Order: sequence, then structure tokens, then C-alpha cells
Amino acid sequence: MFTVVPLFLLFGSLQFGAAEAEPNAPHNLDMITLNTNYALTWDWDQSSVGSDPVTFTVQYTGNHQLKKKTPRWNTACRETTGRSCDLTGFNLHYLGLYMLRVQANVNGSHSVWEYKQFCPDKEAAIGPPSKVQLSAAVGDLDIVITDPQTSSNSSMRDHLNLSFQIHYWEQSEDGKVLDFKTFITESNMLTLSNLTPWTQYCVRVQSHYEYYNKTSSFTPPQCIHTEGVVPWWQIFLYFLSSLLLCFLVVLVFLYGGHQCFQFCKATLFPGEKLPSPLKHHEIDYPCLLVSDSELDLCDPVIICAEPAILENNVDPAADSAGPPVGLGQDSSGRHSRQNSSSSGDSGVYSSGGNSGALQHNIASTFPDVKRHFDSEQLKMLSMKSDFKVCPVIPDEGVVDMEV
Repeated sequence: MFTVVPLFLLFGSLQFGAAEAEPNAPHNLDMITLNTNYALTWDWDQSSVGSDPVTFTVQYTGNHQLKKKTPRWNTACRETTGRSCDLTGFNLHYLGLYMLRVQANVNGSHSVWEYKQFCPDKEAAIGPPSKVQLSAAVGDLDIVITDPQTSSNSSMRDHLNLSFQIHYWEQSEDGKVLDFKTFITESNMLTLSNLTPWTQYCVRVQSHYEYYNKTSSFTPPQCIHTEGVVPWWQIFLYFLSSLLLCFLVVLVFLYGGHQCFQFCKATLFPGEKLPSPLKHHEIDYPCLLVSDSELDLCDPVIICAEPAILENNVDPAADSAGPPVGLGQDSSGRHSRQNSSSSGDSGVYSSGGNSGALQHNIASTFPDVKRHFDSEQLKMLSMKSDFKVCPVIPDEGVVDMEV
């Protein structure tokens, strides 16, 4: 008996120590859901184990597995240090019914399992429409609603009968809400008719699941001005404004192009070709060449060689005696012939060698030359002795006359 009592006490103390070593189970299990995104959260008292590290294990199974003697549990999170476990990636069926459980692990010791039942169709929250678009017309407002999206970017209409509750109202310039209205529709596209033209309307939409009476939060309010008939004077004003703007743009382009052309012309083809130090000496240099435009002002002049002169049968004595009575030098510039030996190099003779008389004869013979050439050019023609300037006349033969 003496030996039995210590063994009993020892066995009891071992059981008491094992009971003290078992950690507390998690509590306050909750599901955070949105459409098909699911996350399990829980609380746990850290003070029960002090500073020892603790981990958690999360498992799930379908309710139909619980009817079996050995249900098959699927581990979602193993030895996690957090207080939550994401179940989105396990593709839980939206209309299914599941059992979830969590266990705490401290230094190799495990707590009891804490259970929670979860039905996504009943408990999962639905989100607002992913997008709302507004477009205004004359007295109408078109609304296009995009369905809430699942975790795989598909429509929530694939899992439930979805509808939308729409609130719209007229908003004044000072922000006051006027004529507030609401209605429910299952369509993604609708038109609000008979609205006041040139007025600001605001719209917000929320998703609604009627079977379990689940509603989402509202989308942020979106405001837009309705349109109306544009008056004719406003159209005319727009036309004049656009016309003036186009004219100014064209004018700027033309002015800029002209300035660029002038700059390039002044740079590549300057008007003053002489350097500035030689500008004051420019008048001292003779002009040796004339331009083509100056040459076009003159009639063509043909210079031909002197034709052969036939000898006249004139008595030398008669020549020395002077001209016959009644014949003398007249005012037209005609001259009597001298001896051929005195001037054999030309066929035109001068009585006194006066250049002024020769100039007069040339001017009377060629009236066109007198009209187009100045006095300096006539002097140059009178000084030329090797060639004679003569007009082109038809060949009528040579007449030999005796005086």
C-alpha cells in the first residue's frame, strides 16, 4: 500500500501536467467574403503560453463528408503564424455547404479543433457593380452597368440571380438634392427619359440578391449634365469662332513662311555683294559688261566689210579744176570725191576730215542707231576706220556715173 500511493500520485501528476500543456483553441471564427473571395479569420489568447511561438492549421471539407466514418479533410493552411487563412484559391462552389476547422500548435502540442460551417450562397457578400457609365442625350440619360466580377473575372450572374437598385436625383448648383427617385432593374442597360434639359443629374447603383435579400454597397455617385436643343445663335457663334481660329492659324503660318524665306534669301543670296570697305569705291569702277536685259533694248547692228569700189573715168584735170558750176557741198553732208590715191583705204571720203561731219552722215544714214545709241557710242563708231557700218540693203547692182 505504501508503494501504490506514490505511483497513483505520480500518475495523477502526469495527467495534470499533460492537461496544463495543451494550448487553448482558437475562438471567434469569422468569414470575410466578397463575391467568390473567401478568407477565414480567428482570435487566440497569446497570454496562455507566454512568449512561446504558436502556429495554426486550417482544414475544410464538404458537409456530405461528415456523414462518413472517416471524413476527408483538405488542408488549406498548414503551420501558419497569422490569424487568417485565404480560401479563395480552393474554388469552393458558390452553392455548396462546407465545414471549416482551426487548430493551434504550441511546442508540438495541439489544441482541440474549433469548427465553423460556411455556405457561400447564403453568407458571402456581393459587391457593387464593377463599372457604371453614363451618357446624356436630349432629355434622356443612358446608363450602362457592368456586373460584379468573381475571383476569376467572370460575372456573378453565373452564380446567382442578380439585379440592380438605382438611385438618381437632380442636383442644383449649390449641391442640393432635388427630385430623388429609385427603382430596381435586372437589365444592364437602361434609359432615363423625360429629364429636364441642361440639368445636372447624379446616379448611384448597388447590387441586389433577392433570394437571401443581400445587397451591396452603392457605387460612388456619378453626375452628368443632360443635353438640349442648341439655339441657332450659339451654332453661328461657334462657326465664327472656328473660322476666326482657322484664319489666325493660316495667317501665322504664312507670316512665318515669309519670314523664313526672307531670312534664307538674305543669307544665301545677299543684295550687297561687295564688302563694306569697298562700297564707297564702287562708283569708281567702270561697267565693262552689260546685262542681258540692257542688250534687249538695242536693235541688232550688222558690221560688214567694205565692198569693192569701181574706178570712175574722170579726167584728173577736171578733178583738179574743182566741181562744176552749180555743184558744190550742200547741207545734206555730201562731199566731192578726191583723188583715189589720197584715200585708198576706204570708200567714203571727207572733204575736211571733220569727225562731226562724219558723225552727222552716220546718224543720217542710220536713223535707228541715232535713236538707240548715245553720243559716246557714236563717237566710237566714227573713230573706227577698218570697218564701215552699213545698213543691209538689197543688191541692186553698181551704177557707174560720170560727172
